[in-house]
Amino acid sequence: MQKNILGLLFFALLLPLAGSAQLQSPDDFLPHRLGETFTPHHLLVDYFQHVAANSDRIQLTQYGMTNEKRPLLHAFVSTPENLARLDAIRENNLRRAGVLEGTPDPDLDIAIVWLSFSVHGNEAAGSEASMGVVYDLANPANSETGNWLENTVVILDPSLNPDGYSRYTHWQRGVANLIPNPNPSVREHLEPWPGGRVNHYLFDLNRDWAWQTQVESQQRLKVYQQWLPQIHADLHEQYYDSPYYFAPAARPYHKYITDWQADFQVEIGKNHAKYFDKNGWLYFTKEVFDLFYPSYGDTYPTFTGAIGMTYEQGGHSRGGRAIIAPNRDTLTLLDRVTHHRTTALSTVEVASVNSERLLNNYTSYYQESQRNPKGKYRTYIIKGDNPQGKLKAFTELLDKNGIRYGRASGTSVSAYNYQNGSNGNISVADGDLIISAYQPLSTLTQVLMDPTAELEDSLTYDITSWSLPYAYGLEAYATTQRLSVSGDFTFPDTENARSTVEDGAYAYLASWASMKDASFLADLLRRDLLVRYASSPFAIEGESYPAGTLVITRSDNRKKQDFVAIVRKIAGEHGISLTSIQTGFSDQGQDLGSDAMRIVEPPKIAVLSGEGTSANGFGQVWYYFEQRLGYPIGIYDADNIGRIDLNDYNTLVMPEGRYRLSESNLKEIQDWVSGGGRLIALGYANSALAGKSGFNLSEFATDKDEKDADQADEKATLDSRYDDYAGAARRRISRSLPGAIFKLKMDETHPLAFGLSDEYFSLKTSTLHYAPMKNSWNVGVIGENPMVSGFVGAQALEQMKNTVVYGVQERGGGSIVYLVDNPLFRGFWENGLFLFSNALFLR
Repeated sequence: MQKNILGLLFFALLLPLAGSAQLQSPDDFLPHRLGETFTPHHLLVDYFQHVAANSDRIQLTQYGMTNEKRPLLHAFVSTPENLARLDAIRENNLRRAGVLEGTPDPDLDIAIVWLSFSVHGNEAAGSEASMGVVYDLANPANSETGNWLENTVVILDPSLNPDGYSRYTHWQRGVANLIPNPNPSVREHLEPWPGGRVNHYLFDLNRDWAWQTQVESQQRLKVYQQWLPQIHADLHEQYYDSPYYFAPAARPYHKYITDWQADFQVEIGKNHAKYFDKNGWLYFTKEVFDLFYPSYGDTYPTFTGAIGMTYEQGGHSRGGRAIIAPNRDTLTLLDRVTHHRTTALSTVEVASVNSERLLNNYTSYYQESQRNPKGKYRTYIIKGDNPQGKLKAFTELLDKNGIRYGRASGTSVSAYNYQNGSNGNISVADGDLIISAYQPLSTLTQVLMDPTAELEDSLTYDITSWSLPYAYGLEAYATTQRLSVSGDFTFPDTENARSTVEDGAYAYLASWASMKDASFLADLLRRDLLVRYASSPFAIEGESYPAGTLVITRSDNRKKQDFVAIVRKIAGEHGISLTSIQTGFSDQGQDLGSDAMRIVEPPKIAVLSGEGTSANGFGQVWYYFEQRLGYPIGIYDADNIGRIDLNDYNTLVMPEGRYRLSESNLKEIQDWVSGGGRLIALGYANSALAGKSGFNLSEFATDKDEKDADQADEKATLDSRYDDYAGAARRRISRSLPGAIFKLKMDETHPLAFGLSDEYFSLKTSTLHYAPMKNSWNVGVIGENPMVSGFVGAQALEQMKNTVVYGVQERGGGSIVYLVDNPLFRGFWENGLFLFSNALFLR
């Protein structure tokens, strides 16, 4: 029933037709009344096509497809006159923002409102409501909305996460009783793993706006950057035990949010309250949902000049079609749809009534961004001799976010050193990459690049640090001085990479320093080429090479037909410049034929999934292998671990999770490791191994340490007997670690640290902490006085001191890799993805 929508990718789906005699409401068009049951995604698409075919107020476009090949839609709604000049309005808005050159045309002064529905698929009332909203706006018989559209363009995204929405709605329709049962304990209110919240790769798309790891985010943000609206509302659901939440947002606000943005949220909230008060609906504001972490659907638009807001309806996946709420009333799907429909339309109303004020303040916002950036640092310097793969990945993210950068001219400045947290004079070389804060998206630039984000209140909703130089493992500096950009920053082309593979060479050497190198290695192994890596530094033909350098010899691959052609092809595809070597005799260190040039054993990988694992955690592993590495894996249900023939694999990955491993399960894993297997545990998966017989990971180094900790806990419990009730939340944050960056000391001589420096910045998102292990390699550790970016409670910080974060235990012929901080978290910590590649390939 998709009416050939897949054949119309990136084109207007249906041209508006004159008249509206055939326009039907959702109740008339669908096989059910809106809010009566859940609408399959293909019927939602059909309805939007129907409206576009029967109203001259709408243009419908498909801007992309999901991993499961469902269409991603945008509906542009305004008057026919505005739609006829839609691209001119868009370009005029970009001139207002300074993204395009030229003076804005006052005849094109149209406010832009963007409404996003159900980024979490099992918060389905948003997508259900989108059909009512588009009908109300596109119906020519509705004169009130017609008046709003005279000076407003509304962009509706009816389903940001079609794969998750479909997973949830199909499950709901399959298990729900004919007559809705509001009892919260029955099965139609208990969604199974992994749930519809997440997309195909089980990522939370509401945490992906800035990082754009997922195909939905990448395609959506490409369009968003072409519009940069004045208002963005993100329509969600929260658990059914809460009423409706709308703006203004909770504190803390990021300090770069302007007074105008904060104050106008209040105006919008009051307009919503007018309708909720009239109907007697419960709501709350200024609680829970803050504006700090930059990758949400409210903060990212805020940092690009919009009034960004989250709306949260009580319901969520538990809501079903009807559920008994804590006030003993029955909350129905129709209630939830009606509330979202109301706030969406109220948002458009406020934008229209205040169109001139919105545009004037929006213009001032961007003018001020380019004249006087908000933050302390005015230029960010990324050294040009950083690994090219990391620089390339970094600039690709800047490009996705519309952040401008260029090449530096040689000079000397005083700057902050990201690596050690100190200030001093540095030399800026010709060819270093620089990012000026004097640009249209100045605020977003500074939010993402600042070494640390200032937190006005430690009661926050998400991670508190994310600085991109740390995430990408780059040598970087920030200066309060304004430096000019001397030209474009460029990279060698693919043909140059191919030309480095000379015929008849003894061997080819490749760097090992970035995910680009890891994906190159994975491709070589998939083509059955034998690859070695240097276990220690060496020098050959007058050049020095670090440990981890990949070595591809002609001798090892002499039976491989077209060996050189294959290497040249793969190097070109990955943009890898190889060094062609004519001898195996090293000037220093081990020769290329030495056992020190260890063979990379192709990993045969099993990954645990299902109940017991975190859906996000498993999805991060799945995404890494399929989308970043391009390498095959076998996926197994964690509850069936005892039925896996581990002898078919040499690598077992345990994603984040709360595992239920029996003693026999653990014994089988230990025997398999002793026989040559490698076990990799990420994040909370380590808690299933810690303290167990045969595993060296433990919270305490000695029995005395454990006893002392128990006594300290008992004393703290006794001391707290007279604490006041009102201060409980503030006391809890002392033990809190919502997400901060810790500087680790790395053992560069261990393969787990190859390609990294002796200092690694790890994103820590939990209070898991373990003592340095006995009879093991403690590769990445936190010392006594750690350098930290972001918020960490005082008690939590004490717990983190002198702990192991990344370690390796050798057992028989195999090993166990403990990754206490999950390096794959949300898929955006580029240096963490590379560290995981070490765990996978270098043994």
